[in-house]
Amino acid sequence: MKKIVVLGAGMMGSVIAVDLCHEYHVTVADVDPDQLDSLEEHHPIHTVESDLSNSEAVRDVILDADLVIGALPGFMGFEMLKTVINSGKNIVDISFLPEDPFELDSLAKQKQVTAVVDCGVAPGMCNLILGYYNQKMEVEYYECLVGGLPVDRSGPFQYKAPFSPIDVIEEYTRPARIMENGRVVTKPALSDVESVEIDPVGPLESFNTDGLRTLLKTMKIPNMKEKTLRYPGHIEYIRVLRESGFFDKEPINIRGTAVRPIDVTAKLLFQSWKLDKDESEFTVMRIIIRGKEQGNPKQYVYRLFDRFDEQMKVSSMARTTGYTCSAAARLVLEGNFTQKGICPPEFIGADSECFKKMIAALKKRKINYIKEEITL
Repeated sequence: MKKIVVLGAGMMGSVIAVDLCHEYHVTVADVDPDQLDSLEEHHPIHTVESDLSNSEAVRDVILDADLVIGALPGFMGFEMLKTVINSGKNIVDISFLPEDPFELDSLAKQKQVTAVVDCGVAPGMCNLILGYYNQKMEVEYYECLVGGLPVDRSGPFQYKAPFSPIDVIEEYTRPARIMENGRVVTKPALSDVESVEIDPVGPLESFNTDGLRTLLKTMKIPNMKEKTLRYPGHIEYIRVLRESGFFDKEPINIRGTAVRPIDVTAKLLFQSWKLDKDESEFTVMRIIIRGKEQGNPKQYVYRLFDRFDEQMKVSSMARTTGYTCSAAARLVLEGNFTQKGICPPEFIGADSECFKKMIAALKKRKINYIKEEITL
């Protein structure tokens, strides 16, 4: 039985581990013993308590792995990815790391490693879908609107974070790169706010975030953008915090102690943004791909609306992110995807058979991407 090591036992890592543990020998490593105990108690999963911020600890944990899955917060992602590649291990990673993963492309090719990065829902499935159509047609326009939201709109933020608040704050502070007329344009996060009607939710607000990431290098498409979706009014509260310095990373002195405002903010927001046990939430996404197919104007629209799994008690964001990652892990382990180097999901999507397997794997788990084809 092939061996998988999952680095991180948080919401996403746990779901990935549980999804894979009946087909493979799965080990989960994390610094939190409570998370590990819960996994080991209820599933055929081996656990290791380890400080994964330490590269030596990562090397020890993955020593016998056939595949590594990275499910750590973004700020830990790059060093973890580098360590795994240096160890000669294939990896599928969901970390929202701020660095450019292609900095490790030469190393991955030298080590003959397949490193699938950004393999969640967005980035992730949106890249995969675009990669597929980029092989079928001349794409001229790509737009992805995506968000994860609670059903209950209580509190001033009308928001709950299904993953690390520090990674959510990155979406609100990291400048957003979009492609306009063949040129990369950088805009402030939270810019270009638009009201958009998303079925079956209703009116939401969209704003620029830095979600294109690898697509800016891998796709020769003149117009591309990704925007995040939130309930109306949320953005104004976030702007007040940002403009007041609550997201600043430079330490300030508080009674003789150096403190980063962003660390305090994340700690405070974690309580108000934390999903309650079994709280209902959903993931919504709309992708528009427009261009010419065999010389004729064509548009494809993909829509996703996925809710908390009441039976399995799994959040929608963990489902849509985690099951995308586990589906890609199977492709690598079973030899369906073997490309070496840094491989964002658009590389998987470019292989039509891999694309179909990914869509089928998600459909099996009741995550349905609804396609609409429009001849313009």
